[in-house]
Amino acid sequence: MKLSYLKALNRALGDEMAGDERVFLMGEDIRVAASNLTAGLHARFGDDRVLDTPLSEQAFTNFATGAALAGLRPVVEFQIPSLLFLVFEQIANQAHKFSLMTGGQCRVPVTYVVPGSGSRTGWAGQHSDHPYSLFAHVGVKTVVPATPSDAYGLLLSAIRDDDPVVLFAPAAALPVRDDLDFALLAPVPLGVGRIARAGSDVTVVALGHLVNDAVAVADELAGRISVEVFDPRTVYPFDWSGLGESLAKTRRLVVIDDSNRSCGFAAEVIAGAVERFRLDTPPRRITRPDGAVLPFAQALDRAVQPSREDLLSLLLEVFG
Repeated sequence: MKLSYLKALNRALGDEMAGDERVFLMGEDIRVAASNLTAGLHARFGDDRVLDTPLSEQAFTNFATGAALAGLRPVVEFQIPSLLFLVFEQIANQAHKFSLMTGGQCRVPVTYVVPGSGSRTGWAGQHSDHPYSLFAHVGVKTVVPATPSDAYGLLLSAIRDDDPVVLFAPAAALPVRDDLDFALLAPVPLGVGRIARAGSDVTVVALGHLVNDAVAVADELAGRISVEVFDPRTVYPFDWSGLGESLAKTRRLVVIDDSNRSCGFAAEVIAGAVERFRLDTPPRRITRPDGAVLPFAQALDRAVQPSREDLLSLLLEVFG
């Protein structure tokens, strides 16, 4: 049966709430499912497990931390990625550090979900951020699924994890649909990547919606350049072993990353690969520009983001 990325997230929430009464949802306008992430769940599970919150992100994010310390497993929805900047202290300095500062005596199993991170047409500068690198930088478990099955499986694993996990669902990935056997849907381990397309000439590392773009470019170049697409799934902890196996074959690396260039995900992947593995050519990256603020105008919005055309041009340059 066909399953969309967004419906996969919704199904994962419903399945986990049905299987574990400690799991409950929090967020703004989630009872009416403003983003469709929580569609049908209020009717199914009631007021006590689907909580509409006031417009005070810092307050309800700390509330989730307290609930997790008391033995519950909250899932917090942030409908706009920039809201994470407001609650960065609550996540990075409070929820994330309780376990570390108590020697594991306290656990904070909170999952933060952003259904529509990155650019959505016309949402402009304050609604189009994709700050997964920020959370990886401070050591918070951070995942960016690319497919409906991974969206389902990674969300299940995030909810079951005893540490805080931030799940970014890219806006450009939400409409993706796959033909799946629902009976085979299962948790996907955090920190384990996958080969989205096998190849032998160059490894392209991509996250989220850019995995599908990278596979499309690889298909277009088939017969000229054999492109392997590696999807790490998890930004932190990163699957260095999986990337190493790919680079042992290709010995060339390109990273395409929908976050800002300085101190970003692509920079870390390249630095880590250079430290760990032998490459035949200098690694290359495609990112948003330094300090990127996405414009409202659609043409300018698209110009700022990494694209299939950018990746195609770079691969042809590498092998030119």
